[in-house]
Amino acid sequence: MSRRPRRPERPDQRGAVTAELALGIPLLLAVVVALVWLLAVGAGQVRVVDAAREAARSLARGDDQAVVVARAEEVAGERATVTVVSTGPEVRVLVTRRLDGPGGLLDALPGASLSHEAVAASEGPP
Repeated sequence: MSRRPRRPERPDQRGAVTAELALGIPLLLAVVVALVWLLAVGAGQVRVVDAAREAARSLARGDDQAVVVARAEEVAGERATVTVVSTGPEVRVLVTRRLDGPGGLLDALPGASLSHEAVAASEGPP
């Protein structure tokens, strides 16, 4: 009868899983927060694009500029600015908005400057 060779003794690894978990959870949380921040920036950009496009279209139809600008600022979100330039046969609308970082413990995440310019041909009389 042959005997199996003896395996070398392994050091005790009972605390290794706990240490890996303690390092992994904050990293996973940071990745999730960064992804949520990217989604917020994307959603903010979509709002800015929609505001500029709809404002340009409404102004090209001849709607009241004050009402259109107020509605575009509401659609784009807080602290948005709307600039309108009418040059002959077209209307240009520039919407800009500053989106601050999440803050708190996540102050390291930067804010984002969002902007979009839309152009529409005037539909009214020249």
